[in-house]
Amino acid sequence: MRFSIFQDSALGARQVNQDRMGYCFTRESLLMIVADGMGGHLRGEVAAQIAMQATGAVFQRMARPALDDPIEFLDHALRSAHREILRYQELHRMPEAPRTTVVACVVQRGRAWWAHAGDSRLYWMRGGELLARTRDHSKVENLVALGLLQPHEQEQHPERNKVLNCLGSPFEPTVEIGKGVDLRPGDALLLCSDGLWSALSEETLCREMTAAPAMQAVPGLVRQAVDAAGRHADNVTALGMNWEGEARTVDTLAPGLMPEGAVTTTIALGQLEGEEAPDITEDEIERTIREIRAAIDRSGAD
Repeated sequence: MRFSIFQDSALGARQVNQDRMGYCFTRESLLMIVADGMGGHLRGEVAAQIAMQATGAVFQRMARPALDDPIEFLDHALRSAHREILRYQELHRMPEAPRTTVVACVVQRGRAWWAHAGDSRLYWMRGGELLARTRDHSKVENLVALGLLQPHEQEQHPERNKVLNCLGSPFEPTVEIGKGVDLRPGDALLLCSDGLWSALSEETLCREMTAAPAMQAVPGLVRQAVDAAGRHADNVTALGMNWEGEARTVDTLAPGLMPEGAVTTTIALGQLEGEEAPDITEDEIERTIREIRAAIDRSGAD
């Protein structure tokens, strides 16, 4: 399993960044996740952080070093995150639970599975072309599915931001899971919040993500989205992965060199109880990647 990966986030024109992102991997399995706290509810950033941490914790417990059933894991992990958000509401005696959309993806043995709730998206791309993407759990997406709205009319629809499904709602969320797909070297996976996809076309996302390594494409897309949206820019978050299969390049991670039982993660699992996590800067992301590569090099030398 060899891949390159990068994550980035920008505040946009908002006062608080309610998006969260992260990834974990073992020798045989990779988890990626993006959560977008819902600003119309209290402490959306806390809901996003809980979703990240709860999902990451389940992954670290179940990936030994591979997941027995990625589909079962995705459903169980996101529902566990939902329950943790409701528990937070109860502990803090809040009138309603904080809420978040979420998208998560597992890559294992050359295949990818994903799941989402809400309008955070995953794109699967190859050679500049879109192979698949998640479908938003939103009123506008439902209108398109029913033939009552044309796809190109979504961007200007007055209710384009109305989300019908999320973690933290009073009702059990719908966790929609995509079927497993076979990856080829050069394929790209992009997980993002609506601040990215609402500002840039699918053509732009596909072109940029398949033309350059993730560590170049992802921050470039985030900057483009903020610039395109201007004073209306939402929080913009993206996590991109380029699959390399068995081919190794200088910018490729090779988890197979990790010691058995080891887990590498950018998700801090110890900070719950409503404390807002600090925003992750580009410098911190790059430092984390350097540390990951150093650990891999050390394990390979051993």
